[in-house]
Amino acid sequence: MLFFLTSSEMLPKSENKIHPEQMIKQLQQTKLGLNQAVSRFKKRCAYSSWIRENIHKRECCFFEKGVREDTCRCGYLKTDHVDEAIKPEDFTGEPWDRHRHIREVPTDAFGDISFGGLGQKTGKYVRVSTDTSPEVLYSLLTEQWKLSPPNLLISVTGGAKNFYLKARLKNMFHRGLIKVAQTTGAWIITGGTHTGVMKHVGQAVRDYAISSSSMQGQIVAIGVATWGIIHNRDTLVHPEGCFPAHYLMDVKDQGRLSCLDNNHTHFLLVDDGTHGRYGVEIELRSQLEKCISGKRIGNKESGVTIPVVCVVLDGGPGTLDTIYNAMLNGTPCVVLEGSGRIADVIAQVAGLPVTRVTIALIHQLMKRFFGQEYETFADLKIIKWTKMIQDIIRIPQLLTVFRVSEDSHGDVDVAILQALLKASRTSESLGIECWKRQLELAIAWNRVDIAETEIFTEESQWKSSDLHWAMFSALVGNRPRFVSLLLENGVSLRDFLQDEETLCELYKQLPTCFFLRKLAKRVHSSRRSGRRQAFAIRARVHSGQGEMISMTHVCEEVRHLMGGFTQPLYPPSTMTFHFNMTMEDTSLSLSKSQAGSQASLREDDVAQRDPGRDLFLWAIVQNNKELAEIAWEQCRDCMSAALAATKILKKMAEEGSDADEAEDMRELANHYEKHAIGVFSKCHNNDEERARKLLVRASPLWGRTTCLRLALEADDKNFVAQSGVQALLTQIWCGELSVDNPVWRVMVCMVFFPLIYTGFLVFRRDEIIQREAERKEEIKTVETVTGSTLRTNSRSFDSHSLRRLKTLSCWSRLVCLYSSPQDTPSAGEVLLYIWLLSLVCEEVRQLFHDPDGFGFRKKAKMYIHDLWNILDVLSIILFIIGLAFRLTSRLFYAGKIILCIDFVVFCLRLMAIFTISRTLGPKIIIVRRMMMDMFFFMFLLSIWVVAYGVAKQGILIHNDNRLDWIVRGAVYEPYLIIFGDFPSNIDNTAFDIDSCTMNGTDPLKPKCPVLNENQTPAFPEWLTIIMLCVYLLFANILLLNLLIAIFNFTFQEVQDNTDRIWKFQRYELIKEYHSRPAAPPPFIIFSHLYLFIRNMVLRRPLSKSKEFNNELPQIEEEELLSWEALMKDRYLQSTEQEQSQSMERRIQDTAQKVSTMTDRLEREEESSSAAVMERLARLEEQVIQSTRALQWIMDNLKSQDLATKEALTATATDETPDTLRNVSENIDGFHVNARQFHYPNSKILRFPVPEEKVPWEVSFSSYMPTYYTSEDSGDHVDGSESEVLDNYRNPGGRTGIRGQGSLSHLGPNLNVELVVTRWQDSDRSVLEYLAVWDESHGTLALPGGPVQSADQLPVTLKRTMGKTLYEKLNAKVSEGMKVFEGYVDDCRNTDNAWVETTVLNIHLDRTSQVMVDINNMMVSSHGSLQWQELSGKTRLSSNQRDSLRQVAELHNRKF
Repeated sequence: MLFFLTSSEMLPKSENKIHPEQMIKQLQQTKLGLNQAVSRFKKRCAYSSWIRENIHKRECCFFEKGVREDTCRCGYLKTDHVDEAIKPEDFTGEPWDRHRHIREVPTDAFGDISFGGLGQKTGKYVRVSTDTSPEVLYSLLTEQWKLSPPNLLISVTGGAKNFYLKARLKNMFHRGLIKVAQTTGAWIITGGTHTGVMKHVGQAVRDYAISSSSMQGQIVAIGVATWGIIHNRDTLVHPEGCFPAHYLMDVKDQGRLSCLDNNHTHFLLVDDGTHGRYGVEIELRSQLEKCISGKRIGNKESGVTIPVVCVVLDGGPGTLDTIYNAMLNGTPCVVLEGSGRIADVIAQVAGLPVTRVTIALIHQLMKRFFGQEYETFADLKIIKWTKMIQDIIRIPQLLTVFRVSEDSHGDVDVAILQALLKASRTSESLGIECWKRQLELAIAWNRVDIAETEIFTEESQWKSSDLHWAMFSALVGNRPRFVSLLLENGVSLRDFLQDEETLCELYKQLPTCFFLRKLAKRVHSSRRSGRRQAFAIRARVHSGQGEMISMTHVCEEVRHLMGGFTQPLYPPSTMTFHFNMTMEDTSLSLSKSQAGSQASLREDDVAQRDPGRDLFLWAIVQNNKELAEIAWEQCRDCMSAALAATKILKKMAEEGSDADEAEDMRELANHYEKHAIGVFSKCHNNDEERARKLLVRASPLWGRTTCLRLALEADDKNFVAQSGVQALLTQIWCGELSVDNPVWRVMVCMVFFPLIYTGFLVFRRDEIIQREAERKEEIKTVETVTGSTLRTNSRSFDSHSLRRLKTLSCWSRLVCLYSSPQDTPSAGEVLLYIWLLSLVCEEVRQLFHDPDGFGFRKKAKMYIHDLWNILDVLSIILFIIGLAFRLTSRLFYAGKIILCIDFVVFCLRLMAIFTISRTLGPKIIIVRRMMMDMFFFMFLLSIWVVAYGVAKQGILIHNDNRLDWIVRGAVYEPYLIIFGDFPSNIDNTAFDIDSCTMNGTDPLKPKCPVLNENQTPAFPEWLTIIMLCVYLLFANILLLNLLIAIFNFTFQEVQDNTDRIWKFQRYELIKEYHSRPAAPPPFIIFSHLYLFIRNMVLRRPLSKSKEFNNELPQIEEEELLSWEALMKDRYLQSTEQEQSQSMERRIQDTAQKVSTMTDRLEREEESSSAAVMERLARLEEQVIQSTRALQWIMDNLKSQDLATKEALTATATDETPDTLRNVSENIDGFHVNARQFHYPNSKILRFPVPEEKVPWEVSFSSYMPTYYTSEDSGDHVDGSESEVLDNYRNPGGRTGIRGQGSLSHLGPNLNVELVVTRWQDSDRSVLEYLAVWDESHGTLALPGGPVQSADQLPVTLKRTMGKTLYEKLNAKVSEGMKVFEGYVDDCRNTDNAWVETTVLNIHLDRTSQVMVDINNMMVSSHGSLQWQELSGKTRLSSNQRDSLRQVAELHNRKF
């Protein structure tokens, strides 16, 4: 009972009735909601299971008292530990260790996070361990959280504390960051908390979410934060996950902890098992960024990897470490000047020579931008930061400073993308490969502005073939602006789509759309039906690989959409493709398979292919407006293409089930109908004759059909209603008669035909001859006046054409008069039966006459859908029935009745004559619409008629059994009342007993009403009169006026379109009469006999009429298409001009100019104020320096001691003008690699050595290098024996580390590198060098190694080259040319051990025995030895590239 009660409560309470339809609808909705809930529950269970299997957290498993009694050394309270972690007080064991006493367990914090407040923002989160694999995290982001792989990774770093950002810089950062993320599909990674730079990123995401619509993509902002510092993190914990977890941002009470930012979309909360410890996430975040940067864009097997850029705002020493490590790993950094602290320090020194970035300068900048925080910095820290900043500005290709005061950068998004392109441009891969990488990045980001300014410059030289891959990527990736840019920069569509394989690949990469689903069904049905034997064989061969698709299937589907009257657009294809289709996913995965031979297309088929048409068709079938617009501009037969597009789109909209998609298709179809109208209008205004030829020419590119036929099949009424199209139809209607002849003259000549020989009628051929004669006369007159020969139009008739245009003969005039489909007079007076037989024959001919190749089924459907044909068939059937009845004596009268009715049908059929009239034709259309309105109105009227009639009949008459009189009283009389025939039997005063019969026995009189004793009607007179008044009020006044209003509305609605509809239908009428034989009925029977004998008996082909379908010669075809293309360009130019002059465009341009002026004024204001502040700072600095100099002079004069002065000076500033001068002189010799912080293959860190402190001559009192000697080194020296180390001093200067390092001994370590060269051919066009594969680094290198003496080769080369080759090359060492000898900047160098290299060049003759040995060794080495071209594209270390450059100069070759 409870169930039924609950169910009844679920029903609607508006009425106490059961509505079955409403109940079924509710049940369906309930079922749908239940299914969705079950589906969500299954997905959530699968997600939770995946999280528990792959994601872990870290927790402390041993409680040891820390600073407080109830707090463990891990930072968590005692109550936060598991029971087994709490040991008894007398427990004695090893002390707490972070590495041993923190373990991994399945995570208990994951799901959806919901932030309170306005907007109810939600995101996803998970608690992960510090040891989590970055591959697992990337899988979580892309597969579980369904994020699309990024095209760019933006790592935002900087100040973790709240800092002030100027309003202008803040707006530019917000706008630029969101723009670059939105346009490129980037991921933004930050620290994820609601402080500092992370807060600014969140505000930028929030501003975007507020201003953007829901249709735009979501900005992905991933916060990687430390779990142990998150405030209110307990609300995120649940073993089964929280969906959602309601997180409260309590910034006021957070203390030392931090709240998550509510504007980020995803959170990775990194847990190391401790509490309150910041910076835990840095290492895992770095690993994740490195993992993402190794992925390919779009998950492709080939292509560029996902680029990473670091954006810096504000920041402290930790941010400097992040920038330094990022740039060492090759990640470009964008620093925002004006954001504060370390960002401003780097911005100030960027662009300066390294020698000018001194310790003193960094001291000044730190004090200036860090304020009071500067006082806490130690001198050694500033020395280290100086060294790091010097290394940073030494890599200018990876450093970009965004300055608000400069106009060149534009916005932050441009600076970010330019930084990435600048980094890729300075890579080892030079030439076209470098430009290709940049272009691939620009396409992936969809940034045409970057490509225009940075890639397609005068420096880059592109061939069409070099950009084919880019065109394919732009098309498949739906980058219409890039397609236009590539076409402007030399891409040839003919070369791009020359192979059918490329077009097949494009159809393979179609996005999920209606056409692709239709194509999939066609392939499945094609395989099942087995209609193609070759296809079935291929299907059996590739069974298990999926279905196959070829251009044949595309052609069949396109032909289905265009109509069966067209010919196939593509020849039979030999290329096939596989695709797999599952029930769960409607998206198709197509994989290419080469089947059969690779025979090229036939030459005639290739000649008929238009790449613009192929690309346009590909864009149209996927309903892509932007790409279709670009491709249409490249089409040769543009008007046919536009009309074909309307036909295809309307057909797909008709067959599709998605209402929104169908509406978009209809909108695009209307757009191309307007294009066709615009081009035809331009053509018709320029040359009417050519424009008419365009309408009826058979287009070889679009299935041998005509523009007019395509417009009619697509129901393009606006196009057909054009004056030029109607002029063509009028010309066809008039035949050889001139269109200027009045109708009355034609009618008179049809009765008195001899008048045609008197010039009473004008013929079109006579008009042409007369017009040409007048034109010649005008030219002759002008030439006589001017005395010069005029250039005549190429369209004028030549003498041969004029000779063919002779005047019509007498018989021809007579034939032309009657063959022109004017209003043919009726011949009903002549033998009615024969006349009817001729009409029957004509209807049969119309049914089977198919000049357009529609097929019988479609032709029959078109015939039945025509109202006039229905009336024809109905009139013929009624006439045959009436004639049969008439010939039967018993049914003579019935036959007469049927023939009378048939006469009415024939009369209605006569209205078809008036459809050709411009005045009456549209009115007939209005009448047809009003008849439909009246038909439905009669249902409403019948309710009132029957209601009143039955009630009146029941009140007046008692038990009348005569059906005819019942119908007369209940229906007929109430209907007549509407038209004013008021009844007299409802009023006693007009009652006449003689006018009715009492018992209803008289069939000619109605039955009398019920009478009283005094023989008067007994019915209540007042009731019948009131009923009549109410009936008249509603029927006569309300309903009839409603009908008038409906007619008026219909008239107003249809009146505007009747002319267009009439013009559209006029074509079919003219074509019908044009296809009819010339003779009128009943003489038309002879024409039918002639056609029957010719077609059925003699089997002669039908003669095609050129009036509606004309095959033009090749030369005339090309000329006509060229002229059409010119008119299309004029149309597009005029359209663009109209758009540019529109009010909307002017308002946009004005708003853009105003915003530009405002930005410039603000920028100038800020720059002026910044310049004043900079001047004041410089003045202050100069005053301080002057004060110091004066103080030094005073102290010097007092002491009069030069040694003391030098000591004080060295202690105070540690630098003198002489020292700085020496530093600047020796700047070219300073080593860089030997001062890297991390010593290779060890965990040793060098002491920071700034640029100014490298020379030994410069005093560096703070210098305390670390001692390091590798265990693998040969000679070992005790670090305490400083006297021994002092005997060996690096000639390059300080390195930051003492000892032997990983080198073999102290002092110089000799190394020999061999450059073996040869000429590639006898022409000496290419110089090659011998390279060996370095297994330790996985790269190519020059053969070489350590030696004891430079007169012999390294022994290590024996293993690579073999003993024989090694000995032969060793014998040639003395013949080699010494290219370089001296100190090398090696990362293994120390203060006491360094590398000195000798580079030898041995040039071999191609015919020498050594060359034979090298070639044999190359075969057996399996790639360990290779000949490489000596050029700038060589990918070696910088030192070896310098050696090759010198070798190239020796051989007079450009490097």
